[in-house]
Amino acid sequence: MTQRKQELRRQILDLVGEYCAEAFPPRGFVAGESAVPISGKVFDAAEMRLLVDSSLDFWLTTGRFAAQFEKEFARWLGIRECVLVNSGSSANLVAVAALTSPKLGDRRLQPGDEVITLAAGFPTTVNPIVQHNLVPVFIDVTVPTYNVDATQLEAALSPRTRALFLAHTLGNPFDLDAVKAFAARHDLWLIEDICDAVGATYRGRKVGTFGDLATTSFYPAHHITMGEGGSVLMEQPLLRTLVESFRDWGRDCWCAPGKDNTCGKRFDWQLGELPCGYDHKYTYSHIGYNLKLTDMQAAVGVAQLQKLDGFIEARQRNFALLREGLRDLEEFFVLPEATAGAEPSWFGFPIAVRAGAPFTRHRAIHELEKRKIATRLLFGGNLVRQPAYQNVAYRIAGPLTNTDFVMDRVFWVGVYPGITPAMLEYVLDSFHAIPQAAQAAI
Repeated sequence: MTQRKQELRRQILDLVGEYCAEAFPPRGFVAGESAVPISGKVFDAAEMRLLVDSSLDFWLTTGRFAAQFEKEFARWLGIRECVLVNSGSSANLVAVAALTSPKLGDRRLQPGDEVITLAAGFPTTVNPIVQHNLVPVFIDVTVPTYNVDATQLEAALSPRTRALFLAHTLGNPFDLDAVKAFAARHDLWLIEDICDAVGATYRGRKVGTFGDLATTSFYPAHHITMGEGGSVLMEQPLLRTLVESFRDWGRDCWCAPGKDNTCGKRFDWQLGELPCGYDHKYTYSHIGYNLKLTDMQAAVGVAQLQKLDGFIEARQRNFALLREGLRDLEEFFVLPEATAGAEPSWFGFPIAVRAGAPFTRHRAIHELEKRKIATRLLFGGNLVRQPAYQNVAYRIAGPLTNTDFVMDRVFWVGVYPGITPAMLEYVLDSFHAIPQAAQAAI
């Protein structure tokens, strides 16, 4: 790069910092007038500078920032491999697809095989199972951890069971001792969906490092953001190769964009019924996709990664303040609990309206929303009751009693780092007003 180009680049990036300060100044909070969001992106000039820096390269596909993020994020998690994709949903899709590869021999997932998962969850954990002609086997959750009821695992097992695909609900790790032991006992694949749980630990070890594969999301609602984006994590180099293949059109070649002959035998392969020496860059071993993200997205992630530890601490602190501040309302609400042995990295604060409360969940949500406090239900509730799954082949391993409880009575409010102490105080005041409002309406 010439000295002139370096100087122009520096000037542009300095101006970006000035622009960020002008365009996105801190906003005050006025109770009852300002919104309390459920989630959102938290950023400063560092993200904008790297975003513009990457755009000046005009390398519009995966590039140097993606490679940097994959390396640094894997090191932060304590895992060997990280492969970036364009969304958390794509991460789930690619993770399941990788396990269908013929290169896995007898352990590959084949149509009709069963995958144990939760009925109380987000659709994109289940959808790749269906999309690959596998059969989801739904089991219940426990309350108030809202994670897999491990006592149902043995009952869910059948001769066709080949894998488990489970999410750590709202950042709270599931019982990894029980799940890992079950998977090992029956030689099952384990995919951890940590889209809501980056940084959570179980017995001191970060989630995402227990399964054969793990998936993350970098959508703005999540722990760090690239706008869109996600990743697949793994220890085994073979699984990385398979994930990259399905991400990159299904090709057999593993060269990075812009690179050639990484294998050293680009024109020496003989695969399938192709002529010997057919260009490895145009040899396809899987029915794949193009699910790469851009380097501009990855650049934002590189800056966000420097803030991740602080973001997690803020989420945990906000959760603890809500938990303590709502303790005196436990006669009306079921408050959340961490899984034994876990330190969650909370995505949200789940809360359930008790059956004997003098108000419904609908009324509680209405009271909060009219005070501009955003709420969300616990994702799809009971997915087997959703219209999308009415004509899908699935199996239910046992009663989904708690899943129906989630569908009928549970909602959650935000704990993301953009929520300030003043907002939390207002949220707590508003929760305390709900029983009063219900009494006044009688």
